[in-house]
Amino acid sequence: MGIDERRLGDRILNALELAIEQENLEVAELLARALEEALTGFGGPGAIDRRELPDAMLAAFDGLDRLRRRTLAG
Repeated sequence: MGIDERRLGDRILNALELAIEQENLEVAELLARALEEALTGFGGPGAIDRRELPDAMLAAFDGLDRLRRRTLAG
């Protein structure tokens, strides 16, 4: 995924991956929430999103979960 991605969700995902890499849990949490909002906001009120989450997004949410566990355990 390049930096020139046009979709907001792609850009937020890139930022989320960087926040996880830098182990910045507070920012990663905010970006995860923003990514969820960007995805659910697509299609308007009452729209049902039938798209599957891309592997990169699933990996980012898994990384966020691991970061949460490390931060809360330490």
